[in-house]
Amino acid sequence: MRRHWLWLFIVILVIAGIIGYRMAFPQKGAKDDTLNIVSVSLGDIEENVTAQGKLEPKEYVDVGAQVTGQLQGVFVKIGDDVKAGQLLAQIDPRIYAARVQASEANIKNLQAQLVGQQAEVVFAKQQYQRNRELLKSNGVSQLDYQNSEFLFKKTSATAEAIKAQIEQVQSTLTGDKTNLGYTKIFASMEGTVVDQKARTGQTLNANQQTPTILQLAKLDIMTVRAQVAEADVMRLKPNLLVYFTTLGAGERRWQGKVRQILPTPEVINNVVLYNVLVDVENKDRQLMTGMSAQMFFVLGKADQVRQLPVSALGVRVRNKDSSLGSAYRVKVVKDSGIEEKIVHIGLRTRRFAEVRDGLDLGTQLQTSARTDEREKRKERGTTGANQSGPRL
Repeated sequence: MRRHWLWLFIVILVIAGIIGYRMAFPQKGAKDDTLNIVSVSLGDIEENVTAQGKLEPKEYVDVGAQVTGQLQGVFVKIGDDVKAGQLLAQIDPRIYAARVQASEANIKNLQAQLVGQQAEVVFAKQQYQRNRELLKSNGVSQLDYQNSEFLFKKTSATAEAIKAQIEQVQSTLTGDKTNLGYTKIFASMEGTVVDQKARTGQTLNANQQTPTILQLAKLDIMTVRAQVAEADVMRLKPNLLVYFTTLGAGERRWQGKVRQILPTPEVINNVVLYNVLVDVENKDRQLMTGMSAQMFFVLGKADQVRQLPVSALGVRVRNKDSSLGSAYRVKVVKDSGIEEKIVHIGLRTRRFAEVRDGLDLGTQLQTSARTDEREKRKERGTTGANQSGPRL
C-alpha cells in the first residue's frame, strides 16, 4: 500500500510540473484563447466621409416691394409655376399716379414760362444789337446801351434757369413713374412660388426695410448644404462624387458632385463645421426645401478586392513604396505557428481595409478578441452616429 501511494504521489507531481512548465513557457505557435482568427476575404469596399445636410433650392429669389403702400392683390399662390415677367402682385398705385400727374403739370407750367422768357430774350437781344450800332454814331447814350446789354444777359440767364428747373422736374417725374411701375410686381425669373410672406390688404413699409411678399425658386436643381467637421473637410475637393439618402425615401440614393466648399465655418457647441454645397437634379420634384439628408462623400471605391478586418492590423511601419499604400504589421496564422508580416493597405473603412500587397485571399490572421469586441462595440455605437451626423 505504501508503494502504491508513493507511485500515485510521483505521478501527480509529474503532471503538476508539466502543467506549470507549459503555463510558464507556452509553446511557439500555440493559439491563445484570448485571440480570434480572421481571414482575408473578397468584397466591395468604399472609403467615405459622412455628414448631415439640408436641402435648399440652388436658385431662388425673395420678391419684395420697393415702394410703400397697401397690397391690393396677390395673383399667384404657393406651388404655382410662374414665368419671367409674369405679374405677381399689385400695390395701391393712386398716390404714385398723383405724383406723376403733379410732376407732369409742373413741367407744362415751366415749359410755358420758358416760351415767354425766350420771347423776352429775343426782344432784349434786338434792343441790344440796335443800341450797339447806334452807339457808333452817338445815336444813343452809353447808359442806354449798357441797360440794353444788361437786360439781354438777364433774360437769357432767366431762360437758362427755367430750362434747369424743367430738367429737375423731369428727373422727379422719371422717379415718380418708376415708383408707379414698382406698384406692379413681376417675376424676375422662371420658377415656382415656394413661400408667401404678405397677404392682400397688408400695408407694406419699404422705407425701413424691403418687405418680402413671395419667394420664387427653381426646383429642378437642388443644393444640399452639408456640414462637415474640420477633421474631414481637408479630404474633400470640388467635383468629388457624393450620394445621399433622405428620410422616407427607402433605399433610394441621390447622386451629385461637390460644387463648393465655403471657407467660413460655423461653430456649433464649440465644434467647427464647414458648409459643403452639393448640387443634385430634381426633375421628379421628390426633393423639397428643408429636407434632411445623410451625406456620403466618396473618397475611394473598389469592387471585389481583398480585404481584412481593421482589428487585424498591427503597428504601422514606415513604407518605402508609397504607391502601394500604408504599411502595417500583421500576425499570420500558419501550421508552424504565428508569423509577423508587412502588409500594404489601400482604402480603409471603420471595419475593413483593402489589401494591396502582402497577403493572399484566404490567409488567416490573428487578432485580439478584446480588440475585436471593442471594434464591434464601436461599430454598433457609431453606426447610429454615422446615420445622423458628421464624424467629429
